Amino acid sequence: MDLGIAGKRALVCASSKGLGRGCAEALAEAGVNLVMNARGSDALESTAQEIRDTYGVEVTTVAADIVSEEGRAKVLEAAGDVDILVTNAGGPPPGVWSDWGRDDFISAIDANMLTPIALMTALMPKMAEKGWGRVVNITSQSVKAPIPQLGLSNAARTGLTGYVAGTARQVAGQGVVVNNMLPGIHATDRAISLDTGIANAKGVTLEEASAQRAATIPAGRYGTRQEFGQMCAFLCSQHAGFIVGQNVLLDGGATNATL
Repeated sequence: MDLGIAGKRALVCASSKGLGRGCAEALAEAGVNLVMNARGSDALESTAQEIRDTYGVEVTTVAADIVSEEGRAKVLEAAGDVDILVTNAGGPPPGVWSDWGRDDFISAIDANMLTPIALMTALMPKMAEKGWGRVVNITSQSVKAPIPQLGLSNAARTGLTGYVAGTARQVAGQGVVVNNMLPGIHATDRAISLDTGIANAKGVTLEEASAQRAATIPAGRYGTRQEFGQMCAFLCSQHAGFIVGQNVLLDGGATNATL
């Protein structure tokens, strides 16, 4: 399918690895030029060069912490007038309710709620002026069904979801389409980190911990960054103009819900 976005320009945050990389690769495959951001410059430059070599698109890299005001300003300066925004940031650490204080919640909200909002606030006005834009926020399956040990993420990402629900409907008439993608377990560094914690807690190997979690997914496996990225590219395409303020769940059926 021709997504109709060749020649567009996208900012993809936290895109040197994992789901962000999957989104960057799929957009590049569709002919989109990229502004890629991540904190680590080595992984970022390596991924960017692979994308240039594979897809022949223009790739600008900005090594910066998107959560900090200074880093965000640096990214926005490089991004300029983009057509597509994909927000993404690492999730807060796991734990239990009694582990977390006010500072922990502020950090989670800053990274996983306020940062995406700041990026949308900065970039959507130009999209609206042009009459076309796409925003995809990478959140989590936890906004559909909470994950007890990820309470910080549950809270922050659900707050972003509420914000998007209203905002998406305000800008849709100006051609700016905003949606969220809700990943379940995917084969990324984040999954390895969580599986390692489970392995240590249960006294099993990492492979055993991963297999135990995969067995809880009806699809029987973890998702891949490639299939996640293709859904992101579709939501950024010319064909997604009537999909507004939605939460697209990609979890292999793990969330047991009718709607």
